[in-house]
Amino acid sequence: MEVPATLNEIFGYIERNKLKYIETLREAVAIRSISCLEECRDETIKMVNWTADRVRKLGMQVSLKDIGMQVLANGKEIKFPPILLGTLGNDPKKQTVCIYGHLDVQPALKEDGWSTDPFELVERDGKLYGRGSADDKGPVLACIHAIEAFQALHVDLPVNVKFFFEAMEECGSLGLKDLVISEQDLFFKDVDYICICDGSWLGTTTPCIFYGLRGCCFFRLTVECASQDLHSGVNGGMLHEAMADVIYLLNSLTDKDGKILVTDFYKNIPPVKPEERSIYSNIDFDVEEYGKSVDAAKLFYKDKVDLLLNCWRYPTLSIHGIEGAHGEYGMKCVIPGEVTGKFSIRIVENQTPDEVEKLIINYLTKKWEERGCSTKMKVSMTTAAFPWSENPHHPHYSAAQRATRYAYQKDGDLIRAGGTIPIITTLKQITGKNIINLGLSAGDDNTHAQNEKIDIHNYIDGTKLMGAYLYEVAKIEK
Repeated sequence: MEVPATLNEIFGYIERNKLKYIETLREAVAIRSISCLEECRDETIKMVNWTADRVRKLGMQVSLKDIGMQVLANGKEIKFPPILLGTLGNDPKKQTVCIYGHLDVQPALKEDGWSTDPFELVERDGKLYGRGSADDKGPVLACIHAIEAFQALHVDLPVNVKFFFEAMEECGSLGLKDLVISEQDLFFKDVDYICICDGSWLGTTTPCIFYGLRGCCFFRLTVECASQDLHSGVNGGMLHEAMADVIYLLNSLTDKDGKILVTDFYKNIPPVKPEERSIYSNIDFDVEEYGKSVDAAKLFYKDKVDLLLNCWRYPTLSIHGIEGAHGEYGMKCVIPGEVTGKFSIRIVENQTPDEVEKLIINYLTKKWEERGCSTKMKVSMTTAAFPWSENPHHPHYSAAQRATRYAYQKDGDLIRAGGTIPIITTLKQITGKNIINLGLSAGDDNTHAQNEKIDIHNYIDGTKLMGAYLYEVAKIEK
């Protein structure tokens, strides 16, 4: 697809500044903004301030919003990282785009299995290795670099831009919802479209445009059989054991093929229409290749459409772990007095966290009563987020698809994803605006895992995509 002259200039500038952009990412990766670790809170705040300094150089009006204190599990209070709100341009004739990204990262240590220091950007074979390179510091910088390119070439930025960056996303965006609500009639008042830059492609060759995500409900199931751990030789055979009940209850939640067995769980889920199924048919995804990439002995489905539907369009339940039991190597012959099983459910359209919580509590209570044990059982939902979806044929999505063609010379796949970004549903509820999630990194970037990386061409072409996206959104009729 022929690229417009203005974008050609922008793209050329971005290519010429590739090395500078890599060095900027190197600075960002070096900041250990691990939001879940108390000892990294100062670094996390430093990352917000570092980003604020960069966007001020664009001429943005920047406000760092204090959202108070975080209470840790031990009762200690530490300061939340501030929220970065930036505004560039206020021309009422132009569209106003709000871009969201996050500046915090998952924990990482070299001894976890990294080949290199996770907080030192390493270039190897056209790839940039480092924690946050793909999730989400690289994509955030791509947005900043795109605006820099317009300004460096003295090309009028075609839209008003707002930046909305947080540094607690990896902890569930703690404190963010109240901030969004308080800014509904202020920062978000004149926003026309919202762009999320936090997602990876399905594979490595075809870009992806996300129009849906599942929600998530996280549960704790606790069973108590004694006030303390007991000797299994002295007390085994004397009482019902908490561990056995937890395993029984967890195992009752799904069948061997992952179907959720909770009563009425699928009752409100809308059926898949033929036109929706056809979208999945055109997606670039190889089932066999995927199976090999995760080293799976067997997948639930061999058919591409059925497998993707099961991951994106239907709810799934995953068991994550058990607390209170001996987990170290070797033998410890005790009966745990209290055991907690942890599981989550990815929910979809027409399901709400409140509804799911009631179904789970009622079901597990009934199963526990049927088992007839003398243990104490409690189940609770600790965190939850709603699912999100948009109409992929909206003009906003058409603009993003044109931008994708300019940046990559091919159409992007319109896809859902199985994961959850809690702030999307909050933004949708509060602003009512159309939201898009543009994935800039490849499917093999190991986000959240060892040896996270972003390919240089994804980083640079992603910067071009963001420039083209702003160019095309400007053409949507106001």
